[in-house]
Amino acid sequence: MNAPDRGVGGNGARSPRRVAFVSDSVPERNGVGAYYADLVAQLEDRGFESTFLCPDQARKGLRFPLPGDTTQRIWIPSPRSFGRTIRELAPHAIVVATPGPYGLLGVRWARKLGVRLIVGFHTHYAGVTDLYSRSILRVFSRGYFRVADRVLFRNADHVLGNSEAMVRLARQLGADDVRRIGTLVPRPVLEAPTRPIGDRLERVLFAGRLAPEKRISEVVSAAERLPGLRFTIAGDGPLLDEVGAAARRLPNLEATGWLSRAELLEHMDAADALVLPSEMESFGTVALEAMARERIAVVTDTCGIADWPSLAEHLVVFSPERPLHEVLSGLAEDSPDSLRSLARRAREAAVDLNRRTLEQWIGLLSPGQDDHSDESGRS
Repeated sequence: MNAPDRGVGGNGARSPRRVAFVSDSVPERNGVGAYYADLVAQLEDRGFESTFLCPDQARKGLRFPLPGDTTQRIWIPSPRSFGRTIRELAPHAIVVATPGPYGLLGVRWARKLGVRLIVGFHTHYAGVTDLYSRSILRVFSRGYFRVADRVLFRNADHVLGNSEAMVRLARQLGADDVRRIGTLVPRPVLEAPTRPIGDRLERVLFAGRLAPEKRISEVVSAAERLPGLRFTIAGDGPLLDEVGAAARRLPNLEATGWLSRAELLEHMDAADALVLPSEMESFGTVALEAMARERIAVVTDTCGIADWPSLAEHLVVFSPERPLHEVLSGLAEDSPDSLRSLARRAREAAVDLNRRTLEQWIGLLSPGQDDHSDESGRS
């Protein structure tokens, strides 16, 4: 049974298009959940009615930890409650962001209703589990995610990756129509007034999950070697205790633990640069947010954000083989005019990508207005 197509609204002439976004990630706890929370907020102004189906930490329910990171959980949804919400919305399209139980229910209902199914491929969970020690749970999880990804891809009308590497991987895993999609930034990040960075690089921020693939040790090592700079590590994860011990040992290193998005914005505005020395990063949304706040973003070339030419020229990109402290030492020697010019251009690029990404989503969610392009002109 197809959901009725009542057109795209926004001016009162036609009812809004209805979209169900489905994610196993809790909003604000990681980049995937935050991505879709930001998208829902920006689509509201463009004539869309959206529902975000995702775990609610305030409610009790079945859940189990991700292997290697007990700070993140897989939640088991109530199929009855999930179905009731979907039927009430009667969506024109369903967007599935993750391959967990919520995501698989989203696939089931897209096929049951006969509506367009869009799958976001933001994280290769099967690959991430390879970074953790071997265990029966790890092997099971890897196998599960491989199967789940294939189920999502086989049923999807479109699969979206936010870097060329993720697009290639999706095709290898069996996806047919794969496109590159940009990343949005939160409204407060876009709309709150910015302030220029200082005359020289003095304060450095890392924000993200404290996990092995983020190479947190590089940030700690930089703090050890550069006592004249102040470092802040914000986030939660399996390496939280190690980061806390380093902060107690080093006077120029602060560990904040997990921050709300409002708190993170305050820390970002207080910093001169954000660093993302990750070994594996499908995109690196926090780096884009730093650019939008007119900050220097320092990322490894293994971060998906470096795949976007319009962004890469306004980033400081380095190889994981190069020590982070060397990169920061070089920036500390740059002139105030050079640093501020880079930061201003970074903000302009981030704001422009947000605009183009929103238009691409609107095209995908609006029949007859399908947008096949990304910034390189490829489909």
